[in-house]
Amino acid sequence: MSEPLQFSDGGPSFEGLSFLTVKSAALGGRADITLFVSARARALRDVPLVILLHGAHGSHWNWSITGGAHRTAQRLIRQGRIPPIVLAMPSDGLWGDGSGYLPHASQDFEKWIVKDVPLAARAAAACLSVNSPVFLCGLSMGGFGALRIGAKYPAGYRGLSAHSSITHFEQMKMYIAEDASRFGARPEDYSVLETMLRHRDILPPIRFDCGVGDALLEYNRQLHQDLDAHGIAHRYEEFSGGHDWNYWTAHVEDSLRFFGETLAASNRL
Repeated sequence: MSEPLQFSDGGPSFEGLSFLTVKSAALGGRADITLFVSARARALRDVPLVILLHGAHGSHWNWSITGGAHRTAQRLIRQGRIPPIVLAMPSDGLWGDGSGYLPHASQDFEKWIVKDVPLAARAAAACLSVNSPVFLCGLSMGGFGALRIGAKYPAGYRGLSAHSSITHFEQMKMYIAEDASRFGARPEDYSVLETMLRHRDILPPIRFDCGVGDALLEYNRQLHQDLDAHGIAHRYEEFSGGHDWNYWTAHVEDSLRFFGETLAASNRL
């Protein structure tokens, strides 16, 4: 991946948001990222990077424009509850109703998240470096991406979090119109649980939550029970609410605070 092809730094009127268009070898074309650099982060180095993954039917602007994730982050930074951070909010690659953040037969939407997004963010934000801790979070399809990718590449992430997560590829059928066989995804990438079990000894800290009115609730409860049964440390929470932006807007704070706590704990070691 090259430097960002287009980079719009809107300044104060955009509340710290910037908009990147990059060329991705993994995708074989261009893709977009919304970037938030907190004002307090700009003069620092090795600032933590939090990558937020959207759900099916969405795009890079969802977490900021619909969910106000950057405002939540800014408030928590001002309150001293999390350190200055950068948020990278990429599109999933815009395949069909949702790519699943999976390697497909002709495009690698997983590699886009693992390799290209951090490279683009570092190219656009001088406060980031190869030494910046990276955290991964997502909602729904993006929760599937965050938990599965983070478990598959555990050395690359300091913490994982998910909201209203799909926990197995089969559940994608609830949210997309495309035939799942068109993905060309490998069966070993279907299950969050199985991916975590393969890397159980080196997983980063994990949390996830789900609304009690969410159609994915039982799948999240089952993942929680299975992780407990296998002795895999994690934090699982349930809250009132459903599968919607009211829920995700309210609870992205839980992910950011978890990442802040994880970072503080590791710094004390």
